[in-house]
Amino acid sequence: MDNATVVNRLQGAFPQIKTVHEFCGDVSVMLDRADLIAVAEFLYNEPELDYRFLENLCGVDYLGREPRFEVVYHLFSFSNRHRICLKVGLPESDPVVPSLTVLWPTANWQEREAYDMFGIVFSGHPGLHRILMPDEWEGHPLRKDVPLGYEEVAFTFNQDQIYAYKPFAKE
Repeated sequence: MDNATVVNRLQGAFPQIKTVHEFCGDVSVMLDRADLIAVAEFLYNEPELDYRFLENLCGVDYLGREPRFEVVYHLFSFSNRHRICLKVGLPESDPVVPSLTVLWPTANWQEREAYDMFGIVFSGHPGLHRILMPDEWEGHPLRKDVPLGYEEVAFTFNQDQIYAYKPFAKE
């Protein structure tokens, strides 16, 4: 199956989809969050498309742009050997998107990671809580407005000064 066929089928079923990009043979479709569940179910259940594998789900922070956040879904059809990328933009004031754990159980862990790192909330998720950071951690460390931690790198010219403050044992 080629990109044009997939895009035509998708836009035929969802004429409200206007933004489709193709780059280096990969198709990306920008969706409104209200259309995400219907489009995902269509791609999953349509026998000729058969996107049964969620390869990856991630959050992106575009600080200074609106919408600020984006959730990116990479889907794969084994029967067609074809990939498609779905993108959903989310405003900073309401970073909420529906969960896709009903279709792809592996979304459970990936959605929890996006929640933990970016603060993106997945409505309908069966157990949305931190997965990487401690429960008492405040904030979301991969947001671009979070200050970076800093630790100077030890080189031969400054290693004595840096190692003097390290808590490891010295022989």
